Amino acid sequence: MNAPAHPARSAPDPVSPPASPPPPLRSRTVYAAAHVIADPYADTTPDGPAAVDWDTTLAFRHHLWAHGLGVAEAMDTAQRGAGLDWSAAAELIRRSAAEAHSVGGLLACGAGTDQLPAHGATLAEVRVAYEEQLHAVEAADARPVLMASRQLAAAATGPDDYRELYGHLLRQTTRPAILHWLGPMFDPALAGYWGSADPGAATETLLALVADHPGKVDGVKISLLDPGREVALRRRLPPDVRCYTGDDFHYPELIAGDAHGFSDALLGVFDPLAPLAAAAVRRLDTGDTAGFRAALDPTVPLARHLFAAPTRHYKTGVVLLAWLAGHQPHFTMVGGLQSARSLPHLRRAHQLADALGLFPDPGLAAHRMRTLLAVYGGGGA
Repeated sequence: MNAPAHPARSAPDPVSPPASPPPPLRSRTVYAAAHVIADPYADTTPDGPAAVDWDTTLAFRHHLWAHGLGVAEAMDTAQRGAGLDWSAAAELIRRSAAEAHSVGGLLACGAGTDQLPAHGATLAEVRVAYEEQLHAVEAADARPVLMASRQLAAAATGPDDYRELYGHLLRQTTRPAILHWLGPMFDPALAGYWGSADPGAATETLLALVADHPGKVDGVKISLLDPGREVALRRRLPPDVRCYTGDDFHYPELIAGDAHGFSDALLGVFDPLAPLAAAAVRRLDTGDTAGFRAALDPTVPLARHLFAAPTRHYKTGVVLLAWLAGHQPHFTMVGGLQSARSLPHLRRAHQLADALGLFPDPGLAAHRMRTLLAVYGGGGA
């Protein structure tokens, strides 16, 4: 008898959702930027088309919705531009939108320009690429996130190019969009975004763009790992425009806010922290800011470890924790990026997450960590 082409696939290990659907979060709008789960048996290469395990990927979105969080789809956490190509991202948006509609889940989806070559695109080509992706998001009846574009950063000659191109897109949107400012620590190709290497000047361009298009911007997602700059920006936004923190180092204080306001959230770190994050925000819903901080502050050491330099490789730790928690049956990533972090880094991520009580089955997590280490000749977890 011929051997099968690959081993039989095992179903994802069960992770118990809340006993009953929790009430929606009321005090903050919170999105978890969600990772994708690769098909480990696909015959592909790191630079080949992304092979996604659709069933397990979508099951993870239901896990996030079950805790009351929104899903930010096809974003940096999903390896956009780092293993997930636009063809797979478009399919991910379509499938996730259908699932979100089936359960009433909150969904926002990234529209960018990553179908273009990495170098040499003109501003006109960047605009057409954005339009294609924006149309795909809106055809899925999802809120668009206008993602920061490497190609735009390379082609733009100054702030006016950003204001003109984004203005063109905002005039087309059928619902208010989220603008996305991703700092160079997440992607070095985005240095000088909004037309200036000076963050203060870039902030002025972004604020002017928002002011130019009243009613067309739902919020600004800022990922600069600079809480002072985020607070200063959010205090200058119009009252109907949210500031979504993307600061995976300082999120408790930014979400808690101050006497002048607070940040909502669109965070990659809320992918692994979903149960803890949702429970913490529910304390804010009751006015218990101290309880919110007491619940979420202890998660910061894990977040800072996952997002340590080079920050762009934080996705590896996120996927590791999803595997250890039983949300997926393997530790494989599109593009082969499971190798982007060292074994000591991964082992420390396990230790920090375990100390937080993050794993539904700590024994399973420890067994899987030992198995990973053993494959590479390492010792215990």
